[in-house]
Amino acid sequence: MKILQYTIILIFTMVAFQSCKSDSKDQAMAVEYQCPMLCEGDKVYNSEGTCPVCKMDLKQLELTEAKVKADNDEISEESIFNLTSTWHNEEGEEFQLKALKGKTLVMVMIYTSCKAACPRLVADMRNIEAQIPKDKLKNIDFVLVSIDPEVDTPERLKDFAIENQMDDSHWTFLQGTVGGVREFANVLSVKYKEISPIDFSHSNIISVFNAEGELMHQQEGLGVNNKETIASILEVTP
Repeated sequence: MKILQYTIILIFTMVAFQSCKSDSKDQAMAVEYQCPMLCEGDKVYNSEGTCPVCKMDLKQLELTEAKVKADNDEISEESIFNLTSTWHNEEGEEFQLKALKGKTLVMVMIYTSCKAACPRLVADMRNIEAQIPKDKLKNIDFVLVSIDPEVDTPERLKDFAIENQMDDSHWTFLQGTVGGVREFANVLSVKYKEISPIDFSHSNIISVFNAEGELMHQQEGLGVNNKETIASILEVTP
């Protein structure tokens, strides 16, 4: 009987200890400090002190976990994550564009049977990727969206990715519905038109989106100087 009592007491003690640890952790996460004059903009500190610029005491901010979650879930009106169309990646997985939230997106629209412009767009995408520091690639998705969803099945996109050595985790190929692709193209101002059963005319645009799905930059043309595109990617990628 005494053993059972000791066991129950021990369990309650452990639960209470874990609860206290959790509460302490939540409180620590919720406390931040900032200069009341905003000398350093939105910069915050995790402990008390003075502003290195104006020397005023830092003001405590309260940022609750619920507030953080609300901020993370919020999508601006300009975000492509508002689109509700359904897509499949090269692995056959079904999702909506908002599943890509949280990473910088470098996106282009192509079709795999193209023999003219698309191979050059693919080369441009690979050239951009080659200029990104390796430590930043984990925070970037290079996304190729097919404008020919009836032909470019997930299986075909998978083969295309392997053939072009674009099957690393930071490369994503998307197949949508005819309507979903058209809607997405309109958002990117990409024009395309089927001119034969196996050929399309289309715009040659590479777009950069921040982690919230907001358009930050567009590069138009084939083999153009991508200096501004690289700068835009690095600017929005942690």
